[in-house]
Amino acid sequence: MTTITIIGLGPGDIDDLSRKAWRALEQAKTVYLRTNQHGCVPCLPKGAEYRSFDDVYNANDTFETVYDTIVDTLITAAKAGDIAYAVPGDPFVGEATTQKLISRAKAENITIQVINGISYIEPMLQLIGYDAQNGLQILDGLDLVTMHHPPINPDYPAIIGQIYNRLVASDVKLTLMNQYPDEFQVMLIHGAGTSAVHVEKIPLHQIDHSERIGITTSLYVPALGNMSSFEQFQEIVAHLRAPEGCPWDRKQTHKTLIKYLLEEAYEAIQAIEDDDPQELAKELGDLLLQVVLHTQIAIDDGEFYMTDVLRHINAKMIRRHPHVWKPDEVSVDSAEQVVTNWEAIKAKEKADANGQFESMLAGVPKSMPALMVATQYQDRMARVGFDWSDVSGVVDKIREELDEVLQAQQAGDAAHLQEEVGDLFFVMVNWARWMKIDPELALKKANEKVFRRFEYVEKCVAQSGKPFTAFTLQELDEFWNAGKQLGL
Repeated sequence: MTTITIIGLGPGDIDDLSRKAWRALEQAKTVYLRTNQHGCVPCLPKGAEYRSFDDVYNANDTFETVYDTIVDTLITAAKAGDIAYAVPGDPFVGEATTQKLISRAKAENITIQVINGISYIEPMLQLIGYDAQNGLQILDGLDLVTMHHPPINPDYPAIIGQIYNRLVASDVKLTLMNQYPDEFQVMLIHGAGTSAVHVEKIPLHQIDHSERIGITTSLYVPALGNMSSFEQFQEIVAHLRAPEGCPWDRKQTHKTLIKYLLEEAYEAIQAIEDDDPQELAKELGDLLLQVVLHTQIAIDDGEFYMTDVLRHINAKMIRRHPHVWKPDEVSVDSAEQVVTNWEAIKAKEKADANGQFESMLAGVPKSMPALMVATQYQDRMARVGFDWSDVSGVVDKIREELDEVLQAQQAGDAAHLQEEVGDLFFVMVNWARWMKIDPELALKKANEKVFRRFEYVEKCVAQSGKPFTAFTLQELDEFWNAGKQLGL
């Protein structure tokens, strides 16, 4: 059985090469170098035949092709006898070929021996003055360039490797700026572990402007701090629910929190309608508290974990957006088509889940405000063509329902009157839909207007020094109209 010895060459200086690695290089007949562009290569022991893969990098457009070519070459060579494969740093830090090679060697019944080296991480830890065990996160810049949000806990620092050119730096910057402020101070560290090391302290938004960026450049992102992470929030809520935590929080159940969930949702809506971003940030935090608190209750009761919540919604978002994640299979031309696809996928999911018929209206929570439920019902029915051909049909239906309300009122049947008033409300909601007006919002605005104008009436009455009963309805109405003239 032949052996491939993977050797870590360290960060660049020959003095950082381990004695074990030196002996392995001395004994090797053939040494494959992932790259000649490494500080210690000119000083490696003589005797072995050294072959570089630099030409493979130059001949291929993607790293995946480069890595596959390197692994294929090494496996083929190993079938003829033992070889050594030398890589910069450590074979298990930022070295994509290592895992591929180990997997292929196992399938080919080839033995793998690994000789570790100092990676770029250890010198960087010295430069930034940080203990790696204190939550340090290490990421590959080539992974971040494909992301839209960084997978980083901002309460702890991160090292990002392979910032080897300004294009990568630009893409990494854009991903990080979805979480960190533009002016957040970071460090570009060039040549960590070499005599040419250089540290740049620079605002995040400027990292791709650096003229020093090269194959040995890495990025250090300090902790954002100030309890800015989701994980910290989960810890706080879990602590509140712990035996030594808060009696009130420990007492809560899913049902006792229902009213708070509704209140916080409405307060967030109010901040949106007030066009107040700062208040919205606070209200979304309060709403998030309800989500995390419900989840912690579920954890305590053995129902589910936060990972289950996140796993479910992550899978759902990807599954319901095939035009984003599988554009070769599904394409859309409009937001309306997205909604149509969403509903079709949702219906299929339900059919697959229970194998029995379920109304398309069943997914609308009946606990929502009645106007919102009516709007949702009508939207869903209209999507499948159960709708008037034009708005005149809705107007005719309103007149019909109003006549039925008046007839029920005249008959003195309270139950029937309630039913007919409900029918009138329902068709009024449909009319609003035809006019592209949100009935819930329209009524909310009307309520706010009534509040302002009646408040003005109250002030007028108070200024008169008389009680309400001293005024006729006509006089009170004059106050109302005065408030209306003032734009209230």
